[in-house]
Amino acid sequence: MAKITAPMVKKLREMTNLAMMECKAALVEAEGDLDKAVEVLRKKGAIKSAKRADREAAEGSIQSYVHSNGKIGVILEMRCETDFVAKNNDFQRCARDICMHIAWADPAAVDRHGLPNEMIEKEKAIYKDQVKDKPEHIINKILEGKLKDFFERVCLVDQKFVKDQNKTVGDVITEQAHKMGENIYVNRFARFEVGG
Repeated sequence: MAKITAPMVKKLREMTNLAMMECKAALVEAEGDLDKAVEVLRKKGAIKSAKRADREAAEGSIQSYVHSNGKIGVILEMRCETDFVAKNNDFQRCARDICMHIAWADPAAVDRHGLPNEMIEKEKAIYKDQVKDKPEHIINKILEGKLKDFFERVCLVDQKFVKDQNKTVGDVITEQAHKMGENIYVNRFARFEVGG
């Protein structure tokens, strides 16, 4: 059996826009063959759900979470395509779990597109200063890795999910979209903290 590497999973994920765990499972089933893994995913209908991301999500739900100490609260808008899904218990539970994650992880934005450009440029400047003494040929790789780590710390969809550290919040949302058969995403959120 072929060894499944992180770059292989990443490549399949880029090709299909599916969750990391789905891609890894498909690669295992296809014994490391990327084309066969795509076929496996197509047979399971997973790729079809990824194509739903282009469809308009005009419905949704507002969910909230207040931490047990009463000092942290979150309001979240999660979007979907139909009122039927918006009222579904699994959809609402997923939104509440993401609210709880936001209370715990304190992300700055839903994704990297929501981050102020100045914030990203400031991080880049700090990282460039940290690696200025490194050999020229590896500086870009180091900077790329540091920025990836930064996005994983501050972007909701890139963060490790509080209830399952083997998945990102983006993976959880993708799995929910696949399960519901609709385009689902977090549109916005607000996190409040007493004294914050």
